[in-house]
Amino acid sequence: MIEHKQAQQQPLQTKSMSGYLAPLVREIPPSGIRKFFDLVSGSKDIISLGVGEPDFSTPWHVREACVYSLERGNTKYTPNSGLPELREAIAEYLYESFHVPYEPSEEVIVTVGGSEAIDLALRALVTPGDEILIPEPCYISYSPITRIGGGIPVGIETFAKDGFKLTAESLKAAITPRSKVLILCYPSNPTGGIMTYEDWLPIAKVVEEHDLIVISDEIYAELTYEQKHVSFASIPGMRDRTILVSGFSKAFAMTGWRMGYACGHPDLISAMLKIHQYTVMCAPSMGQVAALEALKHGMEEKDRMVESYNQRRRLVVQGFRDIGLQCHEPQGAFYAFPSIQATGLSSEEFAERLIREAKVAAVPGNVFGKGGEGFVRCSYATSVNQLIEAIDRIGNFIKKL
Repeated sequence: MIEHKQAQQQPLQTKSMSGYLAPLVREIPPSGIRKFFDLVSGSKDIISLGVGEPDFSTPWHVREACVYSLERGNTKYTPNSGLPELREAIAEYLYESFHVPYEPSEEVIVTVGGSEAIDLALRALVTPGDEILIPEPCYISYSPITRIGGGIPVGIETFAKDGFKLTAESLKAAITPRSKVLILCYPSNPTGGIMTYEDWLPIAKVVEEHDLIVISDEIYAELTYEQKHVSFASIPGMRDRTILVSGFSKAFAMTGWRMGYACGHPDLISAMLKIHQYTVMCAPSMGQVAALEALKHGMEEKDRMVESYNQRRRLVVQGFRDIGLQCHEPQGAFYAFPSIQATGLSSEEFAERLIREAKVAAVPGNVFGKGGEGFVRCSYATSVNQLIEAIDRIGNFIKKL
C-alpha cells in the first residue's frame, strides 16, 4: 500500500503526443488575450483591463426566466435552428432596430454564441485556397478560424487617423481573383471604431463589383454612443450577400450563456444549419429562454448599461490623454485603444512590463493583426474606481520609463 501511494505521488512520465496533431493546429498560436488573462488569474492586486466582458450581471428577470423554465422541466432539445418564438423575436428586433427584414423560419439560426455563427459561416463558404479579407486590427479569432477551414486570411490595415474605418481603396487593393469573403466587425473590437451609412456605400459597391460574400459581426451593435449602429445588411443590395452575426453577450451581459445567432439568405443559412446539426445539435434550451426574455423585456437595463459605459468611455479617453498617450475616441463597443508608441516600447513589452511593474493588465495591440502594433487594448467595462486607479498606475509607470 505504501509503495502504491509513493508511486501515485511520482510525476507521470509520458511521451509527447504532439506528433499526432494536425500540422495546422500545431502551427496556430494560442490566444494572445488569454495569455494575459492567465497572468492576471489569481492575482488580487492586478487591475484587469484585458478581457472584453461586461462587469454587470445578467439582469435578474432574464435569470429568473431561465430558472422558471428549468423548474418546469424544459431541459430537452429545441429545433436545430432554435426556438421558433426566439427566431421570431430576433427577426422582429433586427427589423425594428436596424431595418433589416428576415424570415424567421428560413433565414435565422440560433447558435452557441456569435463565435459558433462565425465558424459555421466560414465552414459553409470556404473552399481550401479561398482568400478571406479581414480589416485589422480585429477580433483575434477570425484569422485562426479561417485557416482551420482551409482559407487564407488576408489582413487589411486600418488606421487611427481614419477612425479605424475600412476604406474602399484599401479593400480594392487587397482583392485578388481568389478573394471570396469579407469579414466585417463594426463597432470594432479592439478599436471601438464604427461605420456610418455613408462609410458603407463605397464598401458595398466594391463588394458587388467583385462578387464577395460578407460576414458582418455586429455583436456590439447596441453599444454605440453618439451615432446609432448601421447594419451592413441594411445597405441596398447587401442583405442577400451578407450573413449577419450577433448575439446577447455584450448588450445584455450574457457572455457565459453563449447565445448567438446568424441571419441571411436561405441558401446560406440552410448550409450553416447542416453543420450545426452535426456538431452541436442546438443551442442550450434554457439559454434560449433567457435570450427571448432579454429581447422582449431587457432593453431598459441594456440602455442603463450603455449609459454607464459611455461615462467610463469619456473618463478613460481623457485619462489617457492627460497622462500623455494619444487615444482615438471609440464610438462603439467598450474598448479604448491608446497608442503607446511614444514610450519606445513594443506592444508586447509595454503590456508585460505594465503587469509586472504597475499591476495593470492590458492586451498588446499586435495580437489583433495589422495596425495593432504600437497600441494596447483596454476594456472600460469595469468600475469607475478601478479605471481611475488603473490610469493613475499607468501614468506613474510611463513617468518611470
